[in-house]
Amino acid sequence: MPQSLSAVYLHLVFSTKDRQPFLCDSTLRAETHAYLGGISKQLDCTPIIIGGVDDHIHILARHARTITQADWVKELKRVSSLWIKQRDSSLRDFAWQSGYGIFSVSTSNLETVERYIANQEEHHRKTTFQDEYRAFLKRHAIPWDEKYVWD
Repeated sequence: MPQSLSAVYLHLVFSTKDRQPFLCDSTLRAETHAYLGGISKQLDCTPIIIGGVDDHIHILARHARTITQADWVKELKRVSSLWIKQRDSSLRDFAWQSGYGIFSVSTSNLETVERYIANQEEHHRKTTFQDEYRAFLKRHAIPWDEKYVWD
C-alpha cells in the first residue's frame, strides 16, 4: 500500500497549573481555544472542537500520523503558554500543569464527545475538574495515584 492513512481521534484534557482560574475571562478563554486550534492545525492534528472552563482545556482532534501524542501536547502547551504571557502582562505567572490525559474516541462516539466539550460550562456547575478527570480515568480503566495526578 503506497499511501499512509490514519483516522485516530483523541480527547485531550489538561489543566492550568494548580488549577488556577487563569481563563476566567470569557474573551481570553475563547481566544485561547482558537489559538490552541491554530497550533493543533499547524501540527496536522485537525481540531474538531476545543472547550473548557477557567481552569482546564478539552480538545477533540483527529491526530496526525506524523507526530507523537507527547510532542503534540508539548507544542500545544509551550506555544500557547508563551502567547498567553505575551498577550497580557498580568498573566506572567500563567502555566499549564505538567501532565495531561489523552483518551481515544471512536468515530461512532465523536458527536457525544463534541456535545460534552461544548457544554463544559454547564457541566462544571455540578462537577469539579478533579471529579471529572477521575471519572475519565475510571471509564478508561487507567490506574492512578492521587499524589501524582495533581500539580
